Amino acid sequence: MNKVEKKQPFVECRGICKSFTTDAENLTVLKNLDLVLYPETTNVILGESGCGKSTFLNILGGLESLSAGTVQAGPYKVHELDETESAEYRKFFIGFVFQFHYLLKDFTALENVMIPALIAGMKRKEALERAKMLLAEVNLEKRMKHFPPQLSGGERQRVAVARALVNNPRLVLADEPTGNLDPANASVVRDFLFSAVTKNGSSLLMVTHDRSTAPLADYVYVLENGAIKEWEGC
Repeated sequence: MNKVEKKQPFVECRGICKSFTTDAENLTVLKNLDLVLYPETTNVILGESGCGKSTFLNILGGLESLSAGTVQAGPYKVHELDETESAEYRKFFIGFVFQFHYLLKDFTALENVMIPALIAGMKRKEALERAKMLLAEVNLEKRMKHFPPQLSGGERQRVAVARALVNNPRLVLADEPTGNLDPANASVVRDFLFSAVTKNGSSLLMVTHDRSTAPLADYVYVLENGAIKEWEGC
């Protein structure tokens, strides 16, 4: 961990609980979870598969409701947002990187990065220049006009990183972003993600089971039994 000077928190999660009810059982995944994030920091949450990492990230990203608790992210009370407000929050405050890249196969790498910016109302010329800049930062300046099927798995995930940053989000959420890659490509994508987020002036929250990511982060946590605590390392 590379702890940095703490500033005023810009994300505060308090008392988060999440339960799923089925015909067979009532399953509680998150139990009174608390987490504070600071501006321009990199944060990693470690946890085994099925522990609730993705559920928590989806709650913080406004993709899933919570059963109890509050989430304050910048000016947004995420737990109170309606559908329209949630869309605005995801458009301007949050950038997502998922385990699968979710690129549109009929659009080039450049177009895939531009699309969120155009949807957010950015002028085409500005979106084009920003997309080119971000793809150059992830060493894909020579692959901009290639379509996703023409790119390797690592290259597709680097396009996904650039796309997550195109609207200059304050917070990038990454859900096992290297989970589908071989070790060599995973290392490249992970390093690019941390460096690109830092250069962009955003904060990063990554959830992963891969402990080798921990040394790259400013703050490392572990999610166990539905709650988050600081990781002591081993």
